[in-house]
Amino acid sequence: MIDGIETTVDREAVVVTAREPLAVLSSAVVRGGFASARAIVNLHVPKSLRQEDSDALLPAFVDRRRIPGPWVGLLTAAWTERAQVAGECLNGVTALAIVTVGLSNRVAAGTTPIAVWTPSTINAIIVVDAAPDPAALVNTVMTVTEVKTSLLAAADLRCTDGHVASGTSTDAIVVAATGRGPRQRFGGPISDLGWVVGRASRAALGAGIQRWIEEHP
Repeated sequence: MIDGIETTVDREAVVVTAREPLAVLSSAVVRGGFASARAIVNLHVPKSLRQEDSDALLPAFVDRRRIPGPWVGLLTAAWTERAQVAGECLNGVTALAIVTVGLSNRVAAGTTPIAVWTPSTINAIIVVDAAPDPAALVNTVMTVTEVKTSLLAAADLRCTDGHVASGTSTDAIVVAATGRGPRQRFGGPISDLGWVVGRASRAALGAGIQRWIEEHP
């Protein structure tokens, strides 16, 4: 869907590789923040994984798979082979969303108390064929978060204390841009960039949430 971008989905991981380096903004556990990357890895790990045992897993997987660097790494307890993929195009801007969804660890931001770290359960990787400003990348992260929270509310998914869930305890988002095409100053829901990101993430997250609900009656 995006020239130069390849996506692999299997039981071990979701791997996105790029022919040319991508400009990335993320909350990834490895190389999070602003970065340049040739690959994005979302690795499946056991729910029982302890934070202190996680550091060596991603480098070992990347070396074994010979994934090109530099790379950004995520961990998830959701089944990676069930990742949902969706895309959207508008006015020469394309967004590709690849998400893994697990909802057993639901939280409501601002009400759920601090807890022990666990592997992320909703991980969203968004690749855009566009040239966004840094502020627009931040804006797209906000857009994906708004989509996720609105879908959880629409499904009336609640935490153990009864509050409507806003996410899970350690969700992660990666937005990566090719840098091609006209400059994108904004990434909010009504901009060209934010619209395609919102549509792609809504389709992928919506399918992932619905699948999880059907598998957990």
